[in-house]
Amino acid sequence: MSDATEQFFAICPRGLEPLLADDLRALGGQQLAPEGGGVGFAGPMATAYAANLHSRIASRVLWQLAGGEYRDEGDLYAQARAVAWERHFDAEQTLRVDLSASRSPLRSLEFATLKIKDAIVDRMREETGARPSIDRARPDVRVFAYVDGQRLTLYLDLSGEPLFKRGWRAEKGEAPLKENLAAGLLMLSGWTPGMPLLDPFCGSGTIAIEAALIASRRPPGLDRRFGFEQLAGFDAPAWRALKAQAAAAIDDAVPARIAGTDISTRVIETARGNARLAGLQAWLDDGRLAFAAADARQAQPIADAGMIVTNPPYGEQSAPKSATVPALMRDFGDRMKASFPGWTAWLLSADRDLPRQMRLHETRKTVLHNGALECRLFRFEMVAGQYRQRGEPRTGA
Repeated sequence: MSDATEQFFAICPRGLEPLLADDLRALGGQQLAPEGGGVGFAGPMATAYAANLHSRIASRVLWQLAGGEYRDEGDLYAQARAVAWERHFDAEQTLRVDLSASRSPLRSLEFATLKIKDAIVDRMREETGARPSIDRARPDVRVFAYVDGQRLTLYLDLSGEPLFKRGWRAEKGEAPLKENLAAGLLMLSGWTPGMPLLDPFCGSGTIAIEAALIASRRPPGLDRRFGFEQLAGFDAPAWRALKAQAAAAIDDAVPARIAGTDISTRVIETARGNARLAGLQAWLDDGRLAFAAADARQAQPIADAGMIVTNPPYGEQSAPKSATVPALMRDFGDRMKASFPGWTAWLLSADRDLPRQMRLHETRKTVLHNGALECRLFRFEMVAGQYRQRGEPRTGA
């Protein structure tokens, strides 16, 4: 594998860019440049392989091949045709081209995408005598183009399927939380494996499973395939060595206490099945990772102190049939005040009224994006002796 320094861009959910920069720095990334929705970085191709394997925050890793100023679609065509695509993949492989834009003066992004696709295909036919077929569903190779008001940048996708698809989620619950956002919530909360962790709205188990994978040092990309494996120049021996080193570092004996509950018994079975697919059967067997059917309004602490990290219902999701979402969150807030002194709770919600609904005051809030939804991660400190039950008289002068 070449040691030449290349330029890359890693995409992530908005709000998690600082965490992704930390991820990439630890993996050897250089010239880190966070911006909205991702982080630019530099390094040898081995660093990009490692980012795909190890990053818990990235959604994709893109390899920057070219860039330059443009005025119209003709310039897009010329710049794309100038790239030596034949060095990176074969005409027999299928292709997909995606274009995203910010403040672009182009009238039709669909037409701009078509011009870039035509340039790639024309170049391949000119250089190899054959043209790649287009496959929008399962392409062998993906080209990403980005245009702003003045500049075009062309990338090859190194990830293939988005990186939040770890390969263990057989079934999803309602309004599933992406795995990399779940990992981001855990990192933002400051959770460590030594802290008891409870998700009382666990759904298909994403937060709890990600916590167990973090605790056991399981690389998120260990059991899946990547786009770079389809490209010319793929260094299979170096990749096998990188994976073997990562697998050897897994620690399935680390002590931890992680629990998830949900009101639906069917969803709890889904969570257990997902945990087994994630390689966590031993964790289920000895109770370090546990899932149980329970109503969050009757939640029980699993230790004297610990951390709640959860993604409760907020309008786009359904509450238990016996409660509206605001009433559910009011009752859950009462439960936390009554039964969880000494705990810290982190709740991700698109509803800005969540603290008011719970009748709690947040000590911190962080803006994040769950897909297209702008959300806030609220922190609540449950201080022993600070709260009283509704209707309970105050004491003292």
